[in-house]
Amino acid sequence: MTEPLDARPGTDAARVFDPVGVAWQPVSPRLTTVRLISAGVWLLLPFAGGVVAAVLSGLAGLWAIPAVVLAVGLWIAVVVPRQVRAWGYAERDDDLLIRKGVMFRTLVVVPYGRMQFVDVQAGPLDRWGGIARVQLHTASPGTDAAIPGLVPAEAARLRDRLAARGEAQLAGL
Repeated sequence: MTEPLDARPGTDAARVFDPVGVAWQPVSPRLTTVRLISAGVWLLLPFAGGVVAAVLSGLAGLWAIPAVVLAVGLWIAVVVPRQVRAWGYAERDDDLLIRKGVMFRTLVVVPYGRMQFVDVQAGPLDRWGGIARVQLHTASPGTDAAIPGLVPAEAARLRDRLAARGEAQLAGL
């Protein structure tokens, strides 16, 4: 019978998500600002609607709607900075590592030879915040290989480097 893995930092289970000798590159802290603004925009309508409904109806119980929306907004304000700090990527000789998550951690390993194409995306809020997202596409539709929150120069550099490494790996087949 095997013993359960100990998930504390420095143990075998923790090294599954933090391989030894890997130099992780963080994403830009600007991603925190962009995500918080986006969440605020989405929460503004239910908050305002709840306040208007409570004021116009005079029912005290309807004040629970804006209170819940505000609580969700506060929770998001606490969680998003931690999530952004958890994002990271590392380029190795044969593959790209992408990690994310605080409570539910994920480590994606994408071999350069499996990449089909790489694209860079930036919506209006991303462009305003000075960030972009690099998306890697592989033959597997289940691969979630994306790195958000990169400054545009780093996104372009990473796109070109990954495309070149992918072509070099495919040439060896």
